[in-house]
Amino acid sequence: MEYLTTSETAERWGITVRRVQVLCKEGRVDGAVYKGIWLIPADAEKPDDPRRLKKQKK
Repeated sequence: MEYLTTSETAERWGITVRRVQVLCKEGRVDGAVYKGIWLIPADAEKPDDPRRLKKQKK
């Protein structure tokens, strides 16, 4: 399996390196492992950002 670093993943997903690290630490990136650095599977998908979800009023 091919792994990417946090900086490579951040560039691919269009977010900051720190945000990728937080997502990994929270367990929101499937298959990410910590070996002194975060290693993210090349086929991992960017998790949804709950901060951007709007509540629907009814």
